[in-house]
Amino acid sequence: MASGSDRNPIIIGGLPSQVPDFDPEETQEWLDSLDAAVDERGRQRARYLMLRLIERAREKRVAVPEMRSTDYVNTIPTGAEPFFPGNEEIERKILNATRWNAAVMVSRAQRPGIGVGGHIATFASSASLYDVGFNHFFRGKDEGDGGDQVFFQGHASPGIYARAFLLDRLSEDNLDGFRQEKSKAPHGLSSYPHPRLMPDFWEFPTVSMGLGPIGAIYQARMNRYMHARGIADTSKSHVWAFLGDGEMDEPESLGQLTIAAREGLDNLTFVVNCNLQRLDGPVRGNGKVIQELESVFRGAGWNVIKLIWDRTWDPLLAQDRDGILVNKMNTTPDGQFQTYATESGAYIRDHFFGDDQRLRAMVQGMTDDQILHLGRGGHDHKKIYAAFKAAVEHSGQPTVILAKTVKGWTLGPNFEGRNATHQMKKLTVDDLKGFRDRLHLPISDKELESGAPPYYHPGRNSEEIQYMHDRRLGLGGYVPTRVVRAKPLALPEDKTYATVKKGSGQQSIATTMAFVRLLKDLMRDKELGKRFVLIAPDEYRTFGMDSFFPSAKIYNPLGQQYESVDRELLLAYKESPTGQMLHDGISEAGCTASLIAAGSAYATHGEPLIPVYVFYSMFGFQRTGDQFWQMSDQLARGFVLGATAGRTTLTGEGLQHADGHSQLLASTNPGCVAYDPAFGFEIAHIVQDGLRRMYGPDSEDVFYYLTVYNEPIQHPAEPENVDAEGILKGVYRFSEGVSGSIPAQIMASGVAVPWAVEAQKILAEDWDVKADVWSATSWNELRREAVACEEYNLLHPEEEQRVPYVTRKLAGAQGPFVAVSDWMRSVPDQIARWVPGTYQSLGADGFGFADTRGAARRFFHIDAQSIVVGVLTELAREGKVDRSVLKQAIDWYQLLDVAAADPGAAGGDA
Repeated sequence: MASGSDRNPIIIGGLPSQVPDFDPEETQEWLDSLDAAVDERGRQRARYLMLRLIERAREKRVAVPEMRSTDYVNTIPTGAEPFFPGNEEIERKILNATRWNAAVMVSRAQRPGIGVGGHIATFASSASLYDVGFNHFFRGKDEGDGGDQVFFQGHASPGIYARAFLLDRLSEDNLDGFRQEKSKAPHGLSSYPHPRLMPDFWEFPTVSMGLGPIGAIYQARMNRYMHARGIADTSKSHVWAFLGDGEMDEPESLGQLTIAAREGLDNLTFVVNCNLQRLDGPVRGNGKVIQELESVFRGAGWNVIKLIWDRTWDPLLAQDRDGILVNKMNTTPDGQFQTYATESGAYIRDHFFGDDQRLRAMVQGMTDDQILHLGRGGHDHKKIYAAFKAAVEHSGQPTVILAKTVKGWTLGPNFEGRNATHQMKKLTVDDLKGFRDRLHLPISDKELESGAPPYYHPGRNSEEIQYMHDRRLGLGGYVPTRVVRAKPLALPEDKTYATVKKGSGQQSIATTMAFVRLLKDLMRDKELGKRFVLIAPDEYRTFGMDSFFPSAKIYNPLGQQYESVDRELLLAYKESPTGQMLHDGISEAGCTASLIAAGSAYATHGEPLIPVYVFYSMFGFQRTGDQFWQMSDQLARGFVLGATAGRTTLTGEGLQHADGHSQLLASTNPGCVAYDPAFGFEIAHIVQDGLRRMYGPDSEDVFYYLTVYNEPIQHPAEPENVDAEGILKGVYRFSEGVSGSIPAQIMASGVAVPWAVEAQKILAEDWDVKADVWSATSWNELRREAVACEEYNLLHPEEEQRVPYVTRKLAGAQGPFVAVSDWMRSVPDQIARWVPGTYQSLGADGFGFADTRGAARRFFHIDAQSIVVGVLTELAREGKVDRSVLKQAIDWYQLLDVAAADPGAAGGDA
């Protein structure tokens, strides 16, 4: 295989090889001119001329293939930089104080006896980027709108706290409570941006790297969606996402770039802090991550602004007539630049400038110290301001700013650019002294040598602090700030739920369709209807929601610029700039990001939205579980529908489509209220209660997860005197046994309830067993309430001891309890310890597979006949039936023969 230098160059952009040349002589003249430029002025001059020709071609609207990357220099020329409106000297003092307090806060948190750690190098590299944003760009919420939405890089949180301290938003006690949220309450600070932990401060949780970028994209899109639909005026809101270059390796960081470009989200700016290091070492030691990212973003349709060098390079670049300096910048790998960040000026002179006489001549008049301080653009306020201003003024495209910095900048030689910088948490006394001197702070050696290093505040009346307050006042208030202005919604009357509560009569429908019917009625509500946001990953038809296409329509900012192939059909596919449905393509991650943005709109913009995200349940919590934690952290609300739920309901789909565990995954999320309803009337009560809890007068920061199925069944009408409390708390008696003399209890959820009812009949007719059937609408909520009771009892031994709801509800029910569901046994086993009697569960443990529903259920031993044998087994264990009947029943029902099972209902995609 040829080496890298010997390989044939790859032609990018597509040369017109199949286009005939109608004027070969003219073509040759152009080629001869290029050859002459190369021969007479060199390749660099010829390259410059080519770039200018491409630039002019674009000005003349001549279609030219996009270049993947440009030279390793700033995108904005020095002559094109705007006037900097700030006081750079005051801003430098502010930044120095912020830098110091951020580092000292983390260092103090690492003191003996505490040792909770923290990160200081990330903020040290990005401090100037944030400072320019705070002083000149980030809009607050004081004007009554949502302001700007800023996704702060998680590891930079100490710097955000340090700035808030200078503004008297936080106290010294707060800083000393960093990462000690309970032991230092009420002064403790969360380690990273966590809205759930600091709901008046942080807006967006970002430290699970990769979720900030995708969250910012869909937040910007949600802003446009809300504006287009007339729900909120978001025209002034700009979304900023501060990211790390190492973070861009996460699939979620780059996976949805095209939607931002496709929808022209010029209200979005990514700021990638390219300090060239990730947690363990260089991001691209042998390559150039800025060039790589530029190619990716350009290819995705973004506006790219490179911010690589500070102003000290301007004179050198101005005299680079032969392009030799730019060529050196282009060809030096990132790993070597990191070495330069840790070496002396003499080393840089010899190794960067020393291998070419023209380069050496450029710096001949410079001292080693001057060479050492040739800096990176991400630390230059004027250069940063120019890049930010260009970003917010650019139209038609989202913008990414690739800012080159040094990790650990200003922290001293033991930190700056070192591979271990990310894990370094504490500064020695010598480090502190050097750091203080670098920042020119009036802190004495004695203060640094005696105990914990002090925080620095220039005084509330100092010009620095007044400047900070004035800038924030001019920009509409303090950032970050989370404000909830939304008022409770007027909820629908009971009659809205009446249709679903009537059951399905003789028609068989899946619980997915029962939910869709209810959703239609809810969306007709004059007050509430417009606030529903429907979200699905290219599966609306699968879930029977194509009926919404003509009325709600699919959101597309460009509308529908084509004639739909099904335009004459009743359920035609319709797109609209004011569409209500979000069709995010085959991307659960994108859909979940939309869900989070919509579900937190009540806080972000003061206007509640009710997202309804419907997905293949197997691909929900399993694939995007991290984002559901992000949703809980962001205090987002809404409904999540795990459709096509269950291990055995999907018949031919097979292993990777068979969900028998998402309820268990949901149980691990404290903000998730999960239900597994069996019938339409149960869904009605659950949805009505969910709307009350999430959008009523005493709203809660939770979201609802309902698992619904694609198996058609006949839905009974709501029973008279229905046990609504039991439905909501997690269990109620659905069917009381009417014949038989031996008592038993069957608990079932979701699609398993009809099996339990069939088993109830068989037990009575064949075995003289009188079994009650209980619908366990939420194993998770039953367990959660029981755990809360035990915790209370643990801490209040002298108070009246609380009894879990499931224990109280099942008290008096005679016989063994057999639980069954289309989930793995771990789901119903959650309540085992609180059931007042012998308890056994049946479940679909293991991988799913493709077969008929009946065969799959017989294989897992969860069908009606298996439930019968399960109940008989527990009765035999208690001595209420003879054990000899067990083998008889197994043979009678052919439980060992999968092929003997009734195939069951076929079809039912929704």
